[in-house]
Amino acid sequence: MSNSNNHDDGKDDQRRQLLTWLAASPLLALAGNQNAFADDAKELVRNFTKRPDPMIWAPNTPLDLISNPKDAINVFDFEPVAFTKVPRAHFAYMASGIDDEVTLRANRSSFLKYQLRPRRLRDVSQVDTSITLFGSKWKSPIIIAPTGGNKAYDPGGEITVAKAARAGGFLNILSNAGGSTIEDVIAARQGEVWFQLYATSSPEVAKQVIRRVEKAGAPVLEITVDRNGGRNQETFARLKKLDPRNCVGCHTHGFGSAQERPNYDGIDMTGVKLSSSNMTWEFIKQVRDTTKMKIIIKGILTEEDAQLCLDYGVDGIHVSNHGGRSEDGGRGAIECLPEVVRVTKGKVPILFDSGVRRGSDVFKAMALGANAVCVGRPYLWGLGAFGQPGVERVMEILQTEFKSTMQQMGAANIAAINAAMIYKEGGFS
Repeated sequence: MSNSNNHDDGKDDQRRQLLTWLAASPLLALAGNQNAFADDAKELVRNFTKRPDPMIWAPNTPLDLISNPKDAINVFDFEPVAFTKVPRAHFAYMASGIDDEVTLRANRSSFLKYQLRPRRLRDVSQVDTSITLFGSKWKSPIIIAPTGGNKAYDPGGEITVAKAARAGGFLNILSNAGGSTIEDVIAARQGEVWFQLYATSSPEVAKQVIRRVEKAGAPVLEITVDRNGGRNQETFARLKKLDPRNCVGCHTHGFGSAQERPNYDGIDMTGVKLSSSNMTWEFIKQVRDTTKMKIIIKGILTEEDAQLCLDYGVDGIHVSNHGGRSEDGGRGAIECLPEVVRVTKGKVPILFDSGVRRGSDVFKAMALGANAVCVGRPYLWGLGAFGQPGVERVMEILQTEFKSTMQQMGAANIAAINAAMIYKEGGFS
């Protein structure tokens, strides 16, 4: 009996979908009164005061989840697959913003405030997307951003991501909160890897990590400065209640503990807090005196702090609101980029992240002055959905979209992307 009811429910769903399609279809006029479906559809049409224009003839989400990364049309196709495969608590941690998640949403909606101004009759039969950062050439300005705990989405974690970066030729940045060592990730990448640092409450611990990373061969150190307090991750708190597992199964030393972060191995962490509420610009000066690595400050959102970055001799600035995971201030990261660019005036490279989901998003950030653009959650969707092939496909899609946008905009190379190609509601940016 239950199977029969399920079958009937499926038929009802199909019928509703068909009625919706018929109500929107110009073929409805040809249907006449030949069957009940046509009568029902006409009744639906009579209840419409105005139909949307353009009509949506295909769903924005797949009716069936993709079973192969090659079937993905855009990066969003990976998210629902990851949701079905990744444990609820792990997925929720990645998906969460904080508080009302206003900033999380603004990171996406703010891109719509910027429109592109295409230039015509330019030869874009050959497009060069390559960039150079600190002397190294990369095929694309799209970078795999540092994200913590990749093993929550795939057993190989950061090693899997590094292999995907190698396969696609992308730069990747290892998070201090990752579950793999800098040495192992460099070995898997077989090439340059940058390192992102959470400073902790102890400058001496931070310096020990920095010395290890430099010895391993990482040429660039990113210091994250926007995690200086607690955060209320409501989506995480609610969704993890649906996860029946005991947390100690994954987090034997406690969630987010130093023991879960192998780049702290061999360092005395007694009394050390992993948060860095006590960090000041003096710490940046100390790091500058400690290492020969290039230093990028990650989490800068204002012109005042951008100027201080220059004053303290950093080598690069990373405009980011941590994907809406630091504070719920309400501004999308893309809206913060122009004021940082105005101050730096090309003196140091600028990286950008938060809310990037399309190749056109990458282009907009580049037109506003970013030298490279990092992507986070989308590659985690790919990682959780299909492992290394999923990460590779996500990055391939973004790169393809970015290259296509360059062609549409008449930009044959990165140098051709400029501020005149973008317009913001109310005036030029």
